[in-house]
Amino acid sequence: MDGPHSIERCEEVSGMVLREVFHALADYDVALETMLLKPNMIVPGKANTHPASVQEVAVATLRCLRRHVPAAVPGIVFLSGGQADRLATAHLDAINRLPGARPWKISFSYGRALQDRALEAWHGRDENLSLGQAALARRARCNSAASLASYTDAMEDMPATADAPSHRREWHDD
Repeated sequence: MDGPHSIERCEEVSGMVLREVFHALADYDVALETMLLKPNMIVPGKANTHPASVQEVAVATLRCLRRHVPAAVPGIVFLSGGQADRLATAHLDAINRLPGARPWKISFSYGRALQDRALEAWHGRDENLSLGQAALARRARCNSAASLASYTDAMEDMPATADAPSHRREWHDD
């Protein structure tokens, strides 16, 4: 994420890394059907002066995955890689909204982008526990919706309570 590299350079390097990863997995006879891949999204470096749009990130990321990730891999769960939480969610949603074949389930395995607001709200104080829980629930709900291409920015202002609308969908092999 750091550095001045372009989105194109990130896609190039990410492609090289994925190619090497899958060569090594083949060398060790890893059953691809039993793994989840935790890659980065294709984004320019933070010091790059030409930010990429959400759509550009989605297109570059999915293109890189289609070129380098075998269809036998059942799922791709993205790392947030230092992205702001809402931006990581928007990127995930945009990737899942793109047309065309996606042989893998695409979801999230965010760390900071899932926990930062919850930790900030909680602040280590017992009296803030419900605030931290609500922040975590909201972020998880938004990311879950993005995994199903049903995230909207309005969800960010919805209450993060048990009675909030559910965005669950059953997974089916198509």
